[in-house]
Amino acid sequence: MAKPLVAIVGRPNVGKSTFFNKICGRRISIVDDTPGVTRDRIYGDAEWCGHEFRLIDTGGIDVKSDDIFQNDIKKQVDVAIDLADVIVFLVDGLAGVTQGDYDVAEILRKTNKKIVLVVNKLDNFDVNMAYEFYQLGMGEPFPISCEQAKGLGEVLDEITKNFSITEENSSGNFVKIAIVGRPNVGKSSITNKILGFSRVVVSDVAGTTRDAIETDFKFNGQQYTLVDTAGLRKQKNYRRDSVEGYSVIRSMEAIERADVVLIVIDATDGITEQDVRIAGYVHEAGKPSVIVVNKWDLVEKNGSTINVFQQKIKQNLSFMDYVKIVFVSALTGQRLTNIIEMAKQSFFNSSRRIATGTLNDLLSQALISNEPPYRNGKRLKINYITQVKTNPPTFVLFCNDESLLHFSYLRYLENRFRQAVDFSGTPIKLIARSKGEKD
Repeated sequence: MAKPLVAIVGRPNVGKSTFFNKICGRRISIVDDTPGVTRDRIYGDAEWCGHEFRLIDTGGIDVKSDDIFQNDIKKQVDVAIDLADVIVFLVDGLAGVTQGDYDVAEILRKTNKKIVLVVNKLDNFDVNMAYEFYQLGMGEPFPISCEQAKGLGEVLDEITKNFSITEENSSGNFVKIAIVGRPNVGKSSITNKILGFSRVVVSDVAGTTRDAIETDFKFNGQQYTLVDTAGLRKQKNYRRDSVEGYSVIRSMEAIERADVVLIVIDATDGITEQDVRIAGYVHEAGKPSVIVVNKWDLVEKNGSTINVFQQKIKQNLSFMDYVKIVFVSALTGQRLTNIIEMAKQSFFNSSRRIATGTLNDLLSQALISNEPPYRNGKRLKINYITQVKTNPPTFVLFCNDESLLHFSYLRYLENRFRQAVDFSGTPIKLIARSKGEKD
């Protein structure tokens, strides 16, 4: 199930980035701060009253500007609007209604998306100053002060009530596979080889693919959708308001909406810092995945080459030691059919649902083998476990005091479950809940 996407849109200097930071970075939201795998700033994960969603910050729209970057900014915003489930139209309450606001409203009027009009910078919270924004024809204006965090709750209530009840994959029985990686690692070549024809442009020039290109195909009786994405560079190597900037938006969204992700690595370069960062994006998104080491035909080999390369990957990707790895050549076609089989198995494992009785038997065995820890003179007691969702498999541990459950013991429990059940290729989540705490 993909998280709904909320895009923040408006003219320059109305406080879009401040709004973004408030929602994603304060206690009103829950943000995953896993060390070393932080997302690019244009995206943020948030939660409000049980609704998880993704927020995207965009550049300011000024249709009358002569700025050479404005055309790229507009393209970036168009992509965000196209992908969004809900759009936050942010305006400046102190400045009042401007021609720039009318221009943005005209763009948004052509969409069929739910639009939430938000009037920022009302630090004195004089709601009367918001009334003039009715003339934009965008519905009820919601007054806020980002700086003082006033009115944000009402805005979030309005945003989340417009999320669809179900966010199921729109492809029906199709398994959606996204191919991601750095520029020029061979993503498009792999796509074309799998599909058997030149569906996407292949070039030695890094950054040839500018959009996420989807193609349906059938393999061994199963329907798939293959999504080739733009190469993801280090953030410092592209402008957020550039063509590559909005290509990154589509790539990141392709990860979010995929059922399984292929992370392509160039064997001739080894595993790089950016490869680790991209793998981190996929891990954070909770997606089953396969590491595809391409250009293996160009590597000089001996009897231990594969083992050495696998060990380096596992060392660098210790946070996702569950991942499957395959060594291929898009040029020769070597082991390419293994990619789809591995992707299928990873997705199957991510979709596993384990009976509560079986889970509690496994938990009892784990607790007997390694007793829960003491902390401050109090022992952790885990009463029972249940699975609450799939994709990725997510389990809730009900205990006497969740603060006693140290990360190392949680890791031990995960390893025990993985030994008993095939969860290879997919992350799993273990969540602690104290006795009496609501789900």
